[in-house]
Amino acid sequence: MIAIVILNWNGAKMLQKYLPSVLKYSQDKAEVWVADNASTDNSLTVLKEEFPEVHTIVLDRNYGFAEGYNKALQQVETEYYVLLNSDIEVTPNWLDPLVEFMDAHPEACACQPKLLSIFHRDSFEYAGAAGGYIDRLGYPFCRGRVFDIVEKDNCQYDNVEEVLWATGACLFIRSKDYWMTGALDGRFFAHNEEIDLCWRLRIMGRHIYFIPDSKVYHVGGGTLPKSNPMKTFLNFRNNLTMLYKNLPEKELRKVMIWRWVLDYVAAFQTLILAGKWGDCKAIFKARYAFYKWKHEFDADRARIQALRKEEYVPQRKRYSILWEYYVKRHHKYSELP
Repeated sequence: MIAIVILNWNGAKMLQKYLPSVLKYSQDKAEVWVADNASTDNSLTVLKEEFPEVHTIVLDRNYGFAEGYNKALQQVETEYYVLLNSDIEVTPNWLDPLVEFMDAHPEACACQPKLLSIFHRDSFEYAGAAGGYIDRLGYPFCRGRVFDIVEKDNCQYDNVEEVLWATGACLFIRSKDYWMTGALDGRFFAHNEEIDLCWRLRIMGRHIYFIPDSKVYHVGGGTLPKSNPMKTFLNFRNNLTMLYKNLPEKELRKVMIWRWVLDYVAAFQTLILAGKWGDCKAIFKARYAFYKWKHEFDADRARIQALRKEEYVPQRKRYSILWEYYVKRHHKYSELP
């Protein structure tokens, strides 16, 4: 049994535009749910009047992406969850390759389809492209997207591939694995939460895959625009927290020292080269927020390390993506070591 769960916050227009494709191409194979994160627009009216066949969960306040999904999924009993953004357009038979792969591979806990841009339909989309990795310092990137360089889809990544993380824009995951690892970390609110979840699953010996025969189209950008101080704050704070939780003990101190240096370089670069004072301040605030709350995650770190099945997860690349990108000028995944 499959449940597609869309988390909505003030996204009535997105629901009207993209929910019809989900119902058209999925309803015969899965239940469709919309969990509303205390929207203040007419989302609930739209759901009631235009999509009465959709199951609705109404949350009492905006819990953010991570805890919003946790609250919603607690109310859904199924074998498989599909965490689907409200700005996703799905395609005919998109679910079949995902289900068939997961049914045939019990060692797999999660997978994702090919994520393409709804505006440039022959190109990958930033948020997940053809599956995600992180480098040795914790910077995320994808097959098909390295930093801001997004490749055209020329079928160059059309193979099933094990990855470190699957995109939260369209995450197909076994419900038992979702809860076994502790679910999304609600304290993150939004950003990096799916990478953190997937990294924990890999540490525990589970496997995550990219499935090219399934494709969906993504608007991207979510509820915050790409250049936004709050988004910058959440990305830096949550990425540091994810590292603190998941890095092996022998690497933790060294990686955190490197990140201390590189984060401040990023802050000054943001200010001097781009003139974005708000984003610069957000990086400083993020580092302060991380150090203020990091010991709240000591128990999480101890539990994760105790469950570690392998010292170094292979899908966490051993090179620095910054070095590869800025020094060696490798701007495509296929050019990386």
